[in-house]
Amino acid sequence: MPDLRALALGAGAWVGALLVLLLPGWVALVAVCTVVLVVAGGARGRRWSAAWLGPVAALAAVAGIATLQQTLVETSPLTGLADDGAVVSVRLQVTSDVRVVAGQYGDLQVAQARVQRVEGRGRAWHLDAPVVLMASADWPRFALGTAVETTARLVPAEDDVAALVRPTGEPRVVAEPDVWWDAAAAVRRSVRAAVAGRDADARELVPALVVGDDGGLDPALADDFRTTGLTHLLAVSGTNLTLVVGFLLVLGRWLGVRGRWLYVLAAVGIAGFVMTARAEPSVVRAAAMGTVALVGMARNGRSRGTRGLGVAVLGLLLLWPRLAVTAGFALSVLATAGILLLAPVWRDALMRWTPRWVAEAVSVPLAAQVACTPVVAALSGQVSLVAVGANLLAAPAVAPATVLGLAGGLLGLAWSPLGVLAAAPAAWSAQWIIAVARWGADVPTAAVDWGTGPAPLVLLTLLCTASVPLAPRVLRRPGSTLACTGLLVVVMLVRPPSPGWPPTGWVFAVCDVGQGDGLVLRAGEHAAVVVDAGPDPETMDACLDRLEVRSVPLLVLTHFHADHVDGVAGVLEGREVAAIEGSALLEPAAGVQEVESAFGRHAALSSYGMTRRVGGVTLQAVWPRPDGTGGDPSESAPNNASVVLVAEVAGLRILLTGDVEPSAQAALARDLAGLRVDVLKVPHHGSRHQDLDWLTSLGARLAVVSVGEGNDYGHPAPDLLLALSAAGARVWRTDTAGDVVVVVRDGEVGVVTRG
Repeated sequence: MPDLRALALGAGAWVGALLVLLLPGWVALVAVCTVVLVVAGGARGRRWSAAWLGPVAALAAVAGIATLQQTLVETSPLTGLADDGAVVSVRLQVTSDVRVVAGQYGDLQVAQARVQRVEGRGRAWHLDAPVVLMASADWPRFALGTAVETTARLVPAEDDVAALVRPTGEPRVVAEPDVWWDAAAAVRRSVRAAVAGRDADARELVPALVVGDDGGLDPALADDFRTTGLTHLLAVSGTNLTLVVGFLLVLGRWLGVRGRWLYVLAAVGIAGFVMTARAEPSVVRAAAMGTVALVGMARNGRSRGTRGLGVAVLGLLLLWPRLAVTAGFALSVLATAGILLLAPVWRDALMRWTPRWVAEAVSVPLAAQVACTPVVAALSGQVSLVAVGANLLAAPAVAPATVLGLAGGLLGLAWSPLGVLAAAPAAWSAQWIIAVARWGADVPTAAVDWGTGPAPLVLLTLLCTASVPLAPRVLRRPGSTLACTGLLVVVMLVRPPSPGWPPTGWVFAVCDVGQGDGLVLRAGEHAAVVVDAGPDPETMDACLDRLEVRSVPLLVLTHFHADHVDGVAGVLEGREVAAIEGSALLEPAAGVQEVESAFGRHAALSSYGMTRRVGGVTLQAVWPRPDGTGGDPSESAPNNASVVLVAEVAGLRILLTGDVEPSAQAALARDLAGLRVDVLKVPHHGSRHQDLDWLTSLGARLAVVSVGEGNDYGHPAPDLLLALSAAGARVWRTDTAGDVVVVVRDGEVGVVTRG
């Protein structure tokens, strides 16, 4: 039987952390004190069982530590200096690997660090405070564990760090990484070297499976993993540790290790795994969940496993209370709980008519998926229909890919050819997992849009809860199991229509393609002129499917940046594209190559000044000028070479501006003096660099910003949105509204969104 008392301890700790982290300070204090007093009073008066005291003690302890940590960060000298934007001299130690992110003015290096000394405003402090280091791309990249001194500007930060550190001077290394960090880095490099000669995706997936090193993975492949519910394979998870340490224990037994020495071997394996994967809170969390899984495999594993889960949750939150509000922690805990509590019952039901190995293979991913579904939906707005099947198909390849990938890295330290030989099956296994992810993502209805609002999430949680008692009744009979499976297969293979979509009278659609442009002008029944294709083929294809566009008489690519052309294959998916036109400036080369690879031909040059009719769409290209003048050389040349179109559909005049920047906009204002439009596609995703006088003079009733949620560029700029609204335009954004569709019904213009 599961030990529910330990689970109650973990639940109490989790609630304590949530109260402090999600509620204002005084409200959290009142809530914690009320719970403690009520339960203590109830236990003394014997109205409550004394069993409540343990969870409440855990709640109070974690709440107290969370409050203390928040107080230490808020009262840190770094926080005060950051509020003033001070330039200081700091000594800090890098505590995570550096990752490169796109910033508004170029790439940035981002890493976690701890400040050990800070000097500024005439004072110096010795301390130990967490910060985020955010340096320019040309700043030296330091290995984890390196201590450096530099001058930097401090910027206020969020969450549990005291400041953002923006270096302004050259760094000086004052301490190299400790030997164990060097050893861990050597293993990571060796794992990569062992599969360096393999297929591009396989050589990135193997390090991700072994130590969570997924920095070079193709974003499109990562999306396929998300769609198929295989994302847990790309990050350090309990599964990684279970496989690695489990293999180590098997090897130890084979070599004659017995008794308590097996525990020592397991402890060494866990420590080695944490060091190699990086000793960050997320990795320690994964290690704890993996240890729980190992305990669950032992004799009386269900009882020991649930006890271990409760203790692990309590221990982790005592160390890092902020884990309580991270998605990774919630998914790890829920998946482990589902496997321990639900899987055995569902396995026993299936064993009435299937072999044990089949029952376990089905029940484990099914239980984990059901337990995690509400959280996954809250994060992605989708419910995957292929997740269980994809995990079933991928499961046999996960262990060899992980274990042999690590073996290849370790053996490669001694002799690289031996490492390459050992890692070869790991790469083959990774290729199978990749094939499963791509196959699953290509299923017509691999996932259904569910939404992230309170009502749909509550409904989904109730459905998952109802499945707990219902699933064994379904699974114990072959007829009901096969009928449900068949129904699921039919739903997956037939793409359902979107109710009420496309909206009646639609004339212009701005597809929600993330940080990019994907615009559709209705040219007739099931036909449309498409302007730009966004950064992702699947997203663009899905939007055109929803609009029931089956033919594209004309595709115009305003310029060749990836966020406008990388989705061209999605426009071609199942559709005839009669003509393709683009900008005269064939830069960047990667975008031009992407278009040529997809279409097998060059894009024709868009004809400046020519007015033509394509079905129900009238188009005129008004930019760029044939002589190439009008753009400031200090601005982005591809952006300023964007094809700008004035379109008219159903009497509605629409201005499509690509990514033209202020100098080109000013030139357009002179070339098109007095231009008035009904709808404006805001240039460059709402960047703050705009000619506001021109944009507000257009008289647009509607302005649409095609922009990605949570982008790193600060798009759209608040000042721009305020100026457009003040000029009388209703502003719509794809990051908050989803697809934005302009409709004309009975002479009236309106907007319909699909969030």
